[in-house]
Amino acid sequence: MKKERVGFALCGSFCTHAQVLGELERLCGEYETVQPIVSDICARTDTRFGAAEDLLSALERLTGHRVIHTVRDAEPIGPKGLLDILVIAPCTGNTLGKLAGGITDTAVTMAAKSHLRNQRPVVIAMASNDGLSGAARNIGELLVRKGYYFVPFGQDDPERKPCSLMADFSLIGETVQAALEGRQIQPILRTYRQIA
Repeated sequence: MKKERVGFALCGSFCTHAQVLGELERLCGEYETVQPIVSDICARTDTRFGAAEDLLSALERLTGHRVIHTVRDAEPIGPKGLLDILVIAPCTGNTLGKLAGGITDTAVTMAAKSHLRNQRPVVIAMASNDGLSGAARNIGELLVRKGYYFVPFGQDDPERKPCSLMADFSLIGETVQAALEGRQIQPILRTYRQIA
């Protein structure tokens, strides 16, 4: 088991949670410590994809750790040096905008801000229906910012959702390892067939 401590933060792209939980389970098999973190929306919103309580239970069962879901509980991540790397998966367009703008009003954005103060990597696995429209500026901002690494992404449904971008979640583990070494895996942009 690898010794690095991984934070794994989920945002509200509820349709991707099943995929992301599979990747979280893989990370739990590789790393001794995986700390779950969720946005307020994830912590309290039941959707057609599942109940919030079931998501929190699954995260705690997989990781063996209590879920961080408040700004207050996320703040000590940096001062106490609790993580070696933070993964945000799925990272919504809303969260991308907050990270780019320095807004820390959720457990996920506070975890990122607090963690980055230690100059440690943050991995972004995006899922955004407006990645090629409203969120594009924020993606560009984070791509050039030190400390951020992207799970390769592309258009997940170019015919029906031409502005939508989604990470290839199966590459989360590889991206985490590269980010711990200070490398961005390439190519960042993938074609539709590569991520479908």
